[in-house]
Amino acid sequence: MIPVTRSRGTRSAVGPRQLHPGAWWLWAIGLAAAASRTSNPLLLLLVVAVAGYVVTTRRTDAPWSRSYGAFVRIGLAVLAVRVLFAILLGSPVPGSHLLFTLPQLPLPSWAQGVRVGGRVTLEAVLFATYDGLRLATLLICVGAANALASPARLLRVLPAALYEVGVAAVVATSFAPNLVADVQRLRAARRLRGRADRGLRSVLSVGLPVLESALERSVALAAAMDTRGFGRTAPVPRSVARTTAALTLGGLLGICAAVYGLLTAGSGGWVLPVLLLGLGAAGGGLLLGSRRTVRTRYRPDPWARAEWLVAGSGLAVAAATIWLSGRDPAAFAPSVVPPTAPALPLAAAAAVLLGLLPAFAAPSPTPARKSDQS
Repeated sequence: MIPVTRSRGTRSAVGPRQLHPGAWWLWAIGLAAAASRTSNPLLLLLVVAVAGYVVTTRRTDAPWSRSYGAFVRIGLAVLAVRVLFAILLGSPVPGSHLLFTLPQLPLPSWAQGVRVGGRVTLEAVLFATYDGLRLATLLICVGAANALASPARLLRVLPAALYEVGVAAVVATSFAPNLVADVQRLRAARRLRGRADRGLRSVLSVGLPVLESALERSVALAAAMDTRGFGRTAPVPRSVARTTAALTLGGLLGICAAVYGLLTAGSGGWVLPVLLLGLGAAGGGLLLGSRRTVRTRYRPDPWARAEWLVAGSGLAVAAATIWLSGRDPAAFAPSVVPPTAPALPLAAAAAVLLGLLPAFAAPSPTPARKSDQS
């Protein structure tokens, strides 16, 4: 028998190379952090274009990879609702450029400061559009991570202390894409039979098979989890359990406070110490909590050069955008009073374009394995 040698960079014998799911989430979080620092619609649309291009070139054919379109539609709905609320309920932004006037509903005296209808100004519509577009961009970044990172593979890399919580999150995030796939499959079957796939009657006829499929999938998942011994825990002293809960909860609260300070303009020097203390406390809590979880790992995902490039590109986008927004705040927040045309800052645009690196550095998409689709 002739020994077979494998050079570095070729695919392993167990299957094609797939990027670590944590790298995709770090990349998406970096884009979302950059979007949260600006209300410039040109920069926000550039972030959306970067996320969409990477998703188009690097997502697989798994059911959960189709969730990106749903997140885009949700983002557009959020934008429309934000603008509609500003038109119907008014806006705190004063304006002098009147667009039109709606009939105003008279309200009682105790509802002072609230109005329904009335004057609609250009400044109020612009402010609502910029604000809604920023929120829609955040949702699209989260949708990009959902479309690129396998929930099942992401569960494998979670710390042992978060495994049960991660299972619940993965089941929840996997249910919606599978539900959408079932609806599409049943509607296609109705079209092939010459039946209408729209209207109330179609919804009622499709709903029962979808519900039946969801129940069967839930029963099969519960049986598989019970067979694999899900929920087994090792006995630990009560003092260790209390220390674990205190460290984890305190660390997560510190991290949340520090992240809020980083994303808020004018934060003081307390952010970095609180972030380091929170990371240390949360890490200690997770390390102690892993003692009670009995779990083995099978084929752990490697963290190689491609993962460093993908995660680093997202973090670089966030760091560069935060730094540039502090040097030139006016370029990242165009004025709406008076209304001015937004300009595209070239340095910030170049920083956002760093997020395109995963489209070239990440491995080429391959058909998803059955274990990733479950």
